[in-house]
Amino acid sequence: MKTIFIDFGNVLGFFDHRRAVAQLVAHSPLDADALDRAVYGGQAMDDYESGAITTAEFFGTSRVAGMLTCSQAEFVRAFADIFTRNDHVCDVIPALAKNYRLVLASNTCDAHYLRYAEDYADVLGHFSARCPSHEAKARKPLAAYYEYCQEYAHARPGECLLLDDLPKNIAAAEAHGWAGLLYHPGLDVRAELVAAGIVLD
Repeated sequence: MKTIFIDFGNVLGFFDHRRAVAQLVAHSPLDADALDRAVYGGQAMDDYESGAITTAEFFGTSRVAGMLTCSQAEFVRAFADIFTRNDHVCDVIPALAKNYRLVLASNTCDAHYLRYAEDYADVLGHFSARCPSHEAKARKPLAAYYEYCQEYAHARPGECLLLDDLPKNIAAAEAHGWAGLLYHPGLDVRAELVAAGIVLD
């Protein structure tokens, strides 16, 4: 194994959309549940994470659907305020980086990426490359996303592993030829990586 692809959401950092909605609800006549559906429940979110629309376009769609009165800057500030560091995984990154090429493999939009790239600079500084979906123009589990990531692997598919929290993403990675390790809270990620043949010494 030469390259380890690592997801961000619910792996390096947990996310909770309700934190954003709790801030945005002050700018809308909708209740929290309705506003959550308006912002996150339509096609626009997938399009945003796939790089098909810009932040301004996503805000425009969300503003209409959610009847929002806030500015774009206020919206983005709340919308991106959703992450909590997962120390259990973050703490193993420096050891991994000593022996492997690390590549971020994340379904993410521009606003979220800019926020966590800044907040997690100490962790992401160990990564050799980053493949956010909005730049790849494709999201996991689409084959096109893994093909995009492969260009940054500097290794053959059989020399790559994906650490991700969604079974469908792991299945697609394995179909591409990578190994996969499914993460969930409570998993002893260090022990599981070692069991998968990863050297952490």
